[in-house]
Amino acid sequence: MPPTTPEFVAPFEALGRGDVARVGGKNASLGEMVGQLGARGVRVPPGFATTAEAYWRFLDHNALRPVIAEALSDLAGGRAALQDVGARIRQAILAAAWPEETADAILRAYSVLCARIGRIDADVAVRSSATAEDLPDASFAGQQESFLNIRGEDALLAACRRCYASLFTDRAISYRIAKGFDHMKVALSIGVQQMVRSDRAGAGVMFSIDTETGFDKVVLINAAWGLGETVVQGAVDPDEYQVFKPLLSEPGVQPILEKRLGAKAQKMIYAGPGEAPTRTTPTSRKEQSSYVLDDGEILSLARWACEIEAHYGCPMDMEWAKDGESGELFIVQARPETVQSRRSAGALNSYRILAKGAELARGLAIGDAVVSGRVCLIASPEEIGRFVDGAVLVTTSTDPDWVPIMKRAAAIVTDHGGRTSHAAIVSRELGLPAIVGTGDATQVLHDEQEITVSCAEGDQGFVYEGRAEFEVQALDAAGLPPTRTQVMLNLANPATAFRWWRLPADGVGLARMEFVVSNHIRVHPMALVRFDALKDEAARQAIAKLTEGYADRTEYFVDRLSRGLSRIAAAFHPKPVIIRMSDFKTNEYANLLGGAEFEPKEENPMLGFRGASRYYSPRYRDGFALECRAIARMRELMGFRNVVVMIPFCRSVGEADRVLQVMAENGLERGRGGLQVYVMCEIPANVVLAADFAQRFDGFSIGSNDLTQLTLGVDRDSGELAELFDEQDPAVKWMISQVLVAAHAAEAKVGICGEAPSNHPEFARFLVEGGIDSISVSPDSFVAVKQVVAAAEAAADAQSTPEPAV
Repeated sequence: MPPTTPEFVAPFEALGRGDVARVGGKNASLGEMVGQLGARGVRVPPGFATTAEAYWRFLDHNALRPVIAEALSDLAGGRAALQDVGARIRQAILAAAWPEETADAILRAYSVLCARIGRIDADVAVRSSATAEDLPDASFAGQQESFLNIRGEDALLAACRRCYASLFTDRAISYRIAKGFDHMKVALSIGVQQMVRSDRAGAGVMFSIDTETGFDKVVLINAAWGLGETVVQGAVDPDEYQVFKPLLSEPGVQPILEKRLGAKAQKMIYAGPGEAPTRTTPTSRKEQSSYVLDDGEILSLARWACEIEAHYGCPMDMEWAKDGESGELFIVQARPETVQSRRSAGALNSYRILAKGAELARGLAIGDAVVSGRVCLIASPEEIGRFVDGAVLVTTSTDPDWVPIMKRAAAIVTDHGGRTSHAAIVSRELGLPAIVGTGDATQVLHDEQEITVSCAEGDQGFVYEGRAEFEVQALDAAGLPPTRTQVMLNLANPATAFRWWRLPADGVGLARMEFVVSNHIRVHPMALVRFDALKDEAARQAIAKLTEGYADRTEYFVDRLSRGLSRIAAAFHPKPVIIRMSDFKTNEYANLLGGAEFEPKEENPMLGFRGASRYYSPRYRDGFALECRAIARMRELMGFRNVVVMIPFCRSVGEADRVLQVMAENGLERGRGGLQVYVMCEIPANVVLAADFAQRFDGFSIGSNDLTQLTLGVDRDSGELAELFDEQDPAVKWMISQVLVAAHAAEAKVGICGEAPSNHPEFARFLVEGGIDSISVSPDSFVAVKQVVAAAEAAADAQSTPEPAV
């Protein structure tokens, strides 16, 4: 049988994920998507790939195998430095000639692609695809080169030769050594793909999993103007969008959890004639203040991410681009996610800051750890010689040349970059905490300065002066016993909600709206309703800046509140998430922007104008309407029907009726669409008239702090009376027992939200024995309380089991 003719190129349509050995992971994946996902609406630009045979033919035609082997042997034997070895090999490849048959195959495939596109000398992207890359246990992130806006035959062959040379960059050589790959068994395929004109629109990166927590029910999308290289390189601070996957298929639902506007200070575009193929240029003020994608495009990309993930059967890391001429979206790369999807599901570490210095910088938190150390400020990889092992690397941004330094760092802080930037991806892979996109870390930090890098406080990471005091608690949720009593979580900060998704909690027993208002909105709702009448000029200016881009300033409140709370609702969907409507005291409301003009001054705000009394009052009714609109949006537009509303500090049944009426007028009618409404049980009147309250509400949530304070007549903040404030006092326990009996008689549920069950196991046992339906605690107490509840249930079962007859 005559020998078969070597195949040097293959169109994407002829490739699939079984072709990694022939065309590398990147090109095999592109072929797989073209062949298998196009019918599902996933668009991939056409193109072709050179094969591993083409690479080996190129080396053999130029007798390069022995040259490369000898250079690598010198490196392994310590006879030559990495930089010298890499330069030697790359120079030899760049000086080599193309075998005629290989060059002809590439140029014929390019001609076919040009005809398909309908352009002579069509502009293409030329990307490297190593035969050992994009594997589930090795990302090879950015190890080889890509070249954009390549036009014409000569430019194409030159770019392909440079791709071959990039297999031996210093970073690629060191990465293969670290991962145990044989240099001489890794070939390079080249993907040649129609350019998407994202230089006239935008591009970015997308993950089908939360990159920080591994939460597998969200899609994370980063977006910037221009070509996507700026996002991958971390050269810009991109927009960030998060979408909840389980609700994407529901008609009429838009489950966009977050839209965060990035600075996007620059973009990469096509260069003019006679210049390099691309150049970087500043963005306009309009571009900086505008989102790259609209809601429909965000949802389309998220649906594609779900399709791609379902097809591959694992979480995916994808690159996308929008064509500014056609307006179409495309997927230009897809590979397995390699960090969070492989993380252990059982153990969690909970970090808590006990004492800290002044805040020096903040940015996006990568990871969830806290690290203290000395700053080592490095401007470029050429300064690797002065980096101190175990220091905190501080720089503007990173690319693959930085990996040798990053491996030696205790933590990383950068001026620029988003969650999908090189610094973020490699930090996760190395298990290092990092803060990216600070904007000014290289200006405010200096060499040898003692700092603490904290990534344990939610989405935002903080750099503190000095060495902070912190504790680490290991939580092992694996093997926890099941309980009849629901054990739920108390949460306030949406940014931390995804950290706890692996805990087998029965939902959220208390989500505090106040945190979102004070930290993410910062404006008194009435100052938005009556902005034109606001007298405080400083507050007016601050509010105007915060609400820029919103035609209706009240929409700022509704939008921010609904999206912030939706992250908590998503973390435990479809389990119930009980959101307490705002329960600020008047002095706390007054501290919000513009708030002082709308709040009375009270001697005792704890017992003053708070809770239910505000919701129907002319002083706040319009502000409460905004809260209702936000909850209604979560349930109706975003699809979170698992949200339960809770009313705090409701003093009488008459007040309950008035609040329920105002809620119904603002789209929250109890029972409609399955809406449940609970009431806080924190006033003796709630216990005395529990049967009447149970006719108006679906459940009670005992606020043990306030109930103890008002039952015993003790100010919980009084140091003089501290020993009298006891949630286990017989009078308080009698109150709890009474409401349990009355509520259950009316078929209403009863839970408790407070730290008493965490602090006092015997109190948890009392609650279980009394038939409490749920206990809601802080995440770091969950494992201990779950174990106490299981033991209490087992003891109760043992007591109720009759002795066997003798």
